[in-house]
Amino acid sequence: MVGAKLARSPGLSGEHVQALTAQAGGDRERLCEPEIIARVDLPPAARAFLQQPDEGSLGADLEWLRASGARLVIWGEDGYPQQLAAIPGPPAALYVIGEVTALKAPQLAMVGARSASPAGRAIARELAGAFALRGLIITSGLAVGIDAASHEGALAVGGRTVAVLGTGLDQVYPPENTGLADRIRGAGTLVSEFPPGTGPQRQNFPRRNRIISGLALGTLVVEAAHRSGSLITAQRALDQGREVFAVPGSIRSPLSWGCHRLIREGAHLVQEPENVLAELRFSPNTQSLGSCGRGGANGCAAVLGGGAPLDKEYEMLLDALGFEPATIDTLVARSGLSGESIASMLLILELEGRIAPYPGGLYGRLSK
Repeated sequence: MVGAKLARSPGLSGEHVQALTAQAGGDRERLCEPEIIARVDLPPAARAFLQQPDEGSLGADLEWLRASGARLVIWGEDGYPQQLAAIPGPPAALYVIGEVTALKAPQLAMVGARSASPAGRAIARELAGAFALRGLIITSGLAVGIDAASHEGALAVGGRTVAVLGTGLDQVYPPENTGLADRIRGAGTLVSEFPPGTGPQRQNFPRRNRIISGLALGTLVVEAAHRSGSLITAQRALDQGREVFAVPGSIRSPLSWGCHRLIREGAHLVQEPENVLAELRFSPNTQSLGSCGRGGANGCAAVLGGGAPLDKEYEMLLDALGFEPATIDTLVARSGLSGESIASMLLILELEGRIAPYPGGLYGRLSK
């Protein structure tokens, strides 16, 4: 019951739990006693709740924990990740479903645009898969776009992923990612500082972002507009003394502006996984590299952009396409192939997952 009270206390941080623990002489069962609370400078809302807790909400929380199999991890307990405990204002408690030990393992945060391009989602999946094969856990926020692609990339190779929610764990936001959340629940970790029953509220997502970056050794941004929420996560990482990485893109794409700004301000430019691994001084898991996760060699090819070799004309068409979206007319001029042939070849390449259609009659590559 003590843990449930601390977890539900509004505005309570790990630093407040640390102060309460010190006043209680290390006896964590006494943290909510009136004389202990009186000696610590607490947020008014937290103090009021601890003095007169909502017993109905606490009872519902405990029942949900039992029914869901979730675990409540309080600041200072063995299961609480030290990487997160080291940030300013760490959460007082974490609700966790799945593998709790994953929170203490080396992680890389991957975030980016919700309205990501097909190429951006493909890059996120490929990089996440490559990092997962090397032993890093991929941490993100379960949003649509780059977040979802990052989680999927890790799962695709049998890697582990952590999803940090901005709601209670009894809810999934956005709802279209419910299936992905179920997959992560079975082969990864769902985590939130918000108690069950907490719905999506705008002010909670920046708080969620500090946990994403706080759990990780570094944060990698893949596509971000000028005012993207992903830049908040990157700033939290900088405030926490963590590394920030960004994938560059086309100067014509608004989704590249945020990443280019980060690079101008000192973020590490990422072209391949080794750029991140070297900066983090992270030694790859060579066993994972050899097995390529559950997919074996074919899984490696699928995630890292490989596949069956192409015929000469298809290679010529991809060379003509380059790495920025182009129209069929442009490809006719560049390649010398007929428009009818190009239309047919583009359909085959799209079915193979090598290109994707863009608005305005454009086509763009999805992998190298």
